[in-house]
Amino acid sequence: MVTTHFQAETPTAIRTGLGAIFVSLELSRSTWLVTSLSPGGGERMSKHAVAGGNVSELLARFTHLQEKARSRSGRLFPIVTIQEAGLDGFWIHRVLETNGIESYVVDAASIAASRRRKRAKTDKIDGEALVRALLAFKRGEPRVCAMVKAPSPEEEDRRRICRERRVLIAERVEHVNRIKGLLFAQGIGGYQPLRKDRRRQLEDLRTGDGRVLPPHLRAQVCRVLDRLERERDALVERVECEAKAPEPATMLCAIKGVGPEVAAVLWTEGLCRQFDNRRQVAAYAGLAPTPWQSGTIDREQGVSKAGNPRLRTTMIQLAWLWLRNQPSSALSRWFIDRVQSNGGRHKKSTIVALARKQLVALWKYVTFGIVIDGAVLKSA
Repeated sequence: MVTTHFQAETPTAIRTGLGAIFVSLELSRSTWLVTSLSPGGGERMSKHAVAGGNVSELLARFTHLQEKARSRSGRLFPIVTIQEAGLDGFWIHRVLETNGIESYVVDAASIAASRRRKRAKTDKIDGEALVRALLAFKRGEPRVCAMVKAPSPEEEDRRRICRERRVLIAERVEHVNRIKGLLFAQGIGGYQPLRKDRRRQLEDLRTGDGRVLPPHLRAQVCRVLDRLERERDALVERVECEAKAPEPATMLCAIKGVGPEVAAVLWTEGLCRQFDNRRQVAAYAGLAPTPWQSGTIDREQGVSKAGNPRLRTTMIQLAWLWLRNQPSSALSRWFIDRVQSNGGRHKKSTIVALARKQLVALWKYVTFGIVIDGAVLKSA
């Protein structure tokens, strides 16, 4: 008996007739993995490695891909690239755009992944997934991934002031705690390293058993105080830079309860961007709710925390300050009524909802000039 084997024609997962060369970049310190899908290549993805940071070799690889595609089809195809937002920042994206290459930076967490308990993960698999996400995005499929809007070099540099100030404050707390810990181990308490007379106080200190400070301990405390004073001077410089804020940040400072530091963080970390609606504003700060709905199950999982953590933290702090400084505003009254209706419970979850409402209200105030209902301005 003769058996005939028929090979079924399997449909391709990627549509044919590509109008460009689609390339994904998996970046690391030592190697950049270039995964490409070219027209006329049989729908097969090719992979090549270039040295990390070698832009000229990367551009040469792109030229080689274009020449191969032109030899097969007789046409010169443009190149469209995609890379994940990560430690490399946006300098590679800017270099590619300067050389006339269409480039995209994607939020890696927005790309669908296998939900298996143990899923395979390699640079090869990730590179192919990025190419497929780029193809779906260029086809116009909705919500296939979230592309990151790359800030300009000026916008990126403007953020350094607020971020450096936060780092300096954290380092100052570490130095203060270190000094207090060193002295407490000798039976000394109550020393305040942030006071102006901290040097004179150090001379008068005595240990718990009545001895003067040992010389090496005194020298160590003095070295930490030197670092503390340098950070204090840097903080004063940062405050002076923040005082030269743009007009929207000045508008935020005009509201009672909003200081220069908070206004600078709100403007540089979020409100300087272009948003289409209030949902985008809340989502960018990670204050948007995360629903869990399946059949008869319908509950909330809290905020997503997928946005800007600096903006989200500042808004939570500002929400508590808002209740103290703006007690007669509509937002404060809403919070009080909501908490009282719950019998005084769920204050933490309600303050997060207040922060979301407040951020949207501040966005409307900066963008459209709509003053928050019942808010008091400093000039009033």
